[in-house]
Amino acid sequence: MALLINLSFLLTQPTGITTYALNLLPHLQELDPTLLISQNISGYNCYPVPPNQTAEQGVKGHLKRLVWTQFQLPEIYRKLKPQILFSLLPEAPLYTNCRFVVMAHDFIPLRFPKRFSPLTSYHRYYIPQVLNQAQHILCNSQATACDITNFFHIPTSKITSIPLAYDPTHFCLLNLPTRNYFLYIGRQNTYKNLHRLIAAFAALPNNDDYELWLAGPSDRRYTPTLTAQVAQLGITDQVKFLEYVPYSELPKIINQAIALVFPSLWEGFGLPVLEAMACGTPVITSNLSSLPEVAGDAAILINPYNTREITEAMQAIATDSGLRSRLSKQGIIHSQQFSWEKTGKATAEVLSRYV
Repeated sequence: MALLINLSFLLTQPTGITTYALNLLPHLQELDPTLLISQNISGYNCYPVPPNQTAEQGVKGHLKRLVWTQFQLPEIYRKLKPQILFSLLPEAPLYTNCRFVVMAHDFIPLRFPKRFSPLTSYHRYYIPQVLNQAQHILCNSQATACDITNFFHIPTSKITSIPLAYDPTHFCLLNLPTRNYFLYIGRQNTYKNLHRLIAAFAALPNNDDYELWLAGPSDRRYTPTLTAQVAQLGITDQVKFLEYVPYSELPKIINQAIALVFPSLWEGFGLPVLEAMACGTPVITSNLSSLPEVAGDAAILINPYNTREITEAMQAIATDSGLRSRLSKQGIIHSQQFSWEKTGKATAEVLSRYV
């Protein structure tokens, strides 16, 4: 066996990393991989791993997966004798004879540390060991590559940046009528900056004519604060918390939005920005981290710490049909630079050095 791919983290409700994994796999088939996975995927060699060790089970799921990775995965590695293990997260057995390549997505818990958060400790103590012991490190943007070098002092020669992509048969222009809502897609964590987005929307002139839709799973740690802010600002009827939106429904709600507003304080990549541009939906996003890499000159870039800038960008899109049309066309053209075929081919090229 040449390649063993660790997919023990896959979620039943796909988010960014699961979307990445499922779109990458078809382009690695030439390496004849065996998948470590809890549920078989047709057309692949699959080796069963325990279920219920993902983010869907919270901290308990993460801990179960890390214990399995350290103590059971080495046994599987010795049994199957692959030439390399590829993990689509920066997780791998430490201080063993396992040779591995890992994918690093972002280091947000180090940029926005929380004193008692297990994620901060995970990034501060575990991930550096994984990255140092890896044969090679893949990442999804130049911004993340810089973080790997700056946070962990790992040489650039050990890092390859490979952008993510989107499915053009799924995310495309549907020619649906635009409705007067601004859309955000993603989690409701503090670094996603939703409190400033809500304040910016409330400051929008004639905001009675518009709605703000927040698509993404609620979080008991953060959502109550956001709903309280919405109530305090008197915009409860205009702000909709949509919860998790299935992948199949995303193109429709993206196509009908007046704009995607994604003012995150930091992103490893930012898939919603790319997917919205592919749908021809104007995008407002941050001028920080990887987001300018993804958006190029096809979006309005704002300082996410400046609420007034967010409001002004939303007002410009709401009132200027020429601007909307220009951003729509530029977004579609720009998004065509990204494809899962390119991502997969570049990934396979790195992995083939070790098999």
